[in-house]
Amino acid sequence: MSTPLPTPAGAQPTRRGLLKRLSGLLAGSFLVGPLQALFGRATPATAGTLTSNQPFVGEIILAGFNFAPRGYARCDGQLLPISQNTALFSLLGTYYGGNGQSTFALPNLNGCVPIGAGQGPGLSLRDLGETGGDETVALVEAEMPGHSHTVVHTYSQALGTTGSPANAFLASNASGLPQYSASSAGNMASQAIGAAQAHNNLMPYQTIAYYIALQGIFPPRP
Repeated sequence: MSTPLPTPAGAQPTRRGLLKRLSGLLAGSFLVGPLQALFGRATPATAGTLTSNQPFVGEIILAGFNFAPRGYARCDGQLLPISQNTALFSLLGTYYGGNGQSTFALPNLNGCVPIGAGQGPGLSLRDLGETGGDETVALVEAEMPGHSHTVVHTYSQALGTTGSPANAFLASNASGLPQYSASSAGNMASQAIGAAQAHNNLMPYQTIAYYIALQGIFPPRP
């Protein structure tokens, strides 16, 4: 009859401790991802790797809702304290405003269309942070191409005198007042139209919002 070997002292507690540690590791591997997704916490990643819930710091997104998601701010030119956003400040600097000592500004994309920095073939050089263009424009004579107008008419003496063209009118309105008159030299005298008021210079558009990431992965330089 064989006799079972005695269990060394402390072996059973050690086995239970090992199983407990393994179960904890397994539980952690299954729970860490969902919990981080639930609470919006970014996890470390290999440099240059971007996952769905890890934007680069300073990355700008377009969205159709009217509030900034957690970890983002509206690109409306607002000033942010450097002390609370050191990573973002190290990327943006004062390209978009701020004093560079205590504050810096976010890009202001309200009513703007962003374009790429640099110079493409046949295009003008555009520096980072540069702004240009106008939402409304008032044209001046120098901005219009050279042209002429030919008016074919006969004088009406209904409101004028028989001494044409002096005091003669080209037409009259319903009230009997002259619309256009001829000068003594026979040239038409007209009133300016538009009163130097600006016209809308915007292209067709659909309004959505720009948001910039305040937190995330610091973008590695190439």
